Amino acid sequence: MNNPRSNIAANLRHLRKANRMSQEEVAEKIGVSRQAVAKWENGDSLPDLINCEALADLYDVSLDDLVRYDAEAEGMPIPPRNKHLFGVVTLGERGQIVLPKKARDIFNLKPGDTLVVLGDTSPQTPGIALIDSQSFLRMTGQAIESIFGKKGGS
Repeated sequence: MNNPRSNIAANLRHLRKANRMSQEEVAEKIGVSRQAVAKWENGDSLPDLINCEALADLYDVSLDDLVRYDAEAEGMPIPPRNKHLFGVVTLGERGQIVLPKKARDIFNLKPGDTLVVLGDTSPQTPGIALIDSQSFLRMTGQAIESIFGKKGGS
């Protein structure tokens, strides 16, 4: 797509439908006419900055994503604010993975940084998550330091 007007229109249509709202409901919530919402979704006009911010807040997406995110190029719909899908990684023979560059850049991860590996073994919600060890210690309290050692992991 790569056209800001098309991106905004497509994102607004998708977000409204994903949130199961009518154009009238969106208009009422942000204080504009239904016709304005329809024009934005059709790409006939663009919302001003104040309305873009209101729409981003309404749909819980970043203002940048609302304006620039190209779902067609990314291959997936616009994500919620502060949520990312960085891609797929392959598990190596010894269990190693390489984190995608975008993830390393966003979280400012460098070689030697320590991460805590968390897991959910419930059959309904199995999964693995990584969290920076210092963030984990801040969230769980310093008492957990005795489990992971002074630097937060080894």
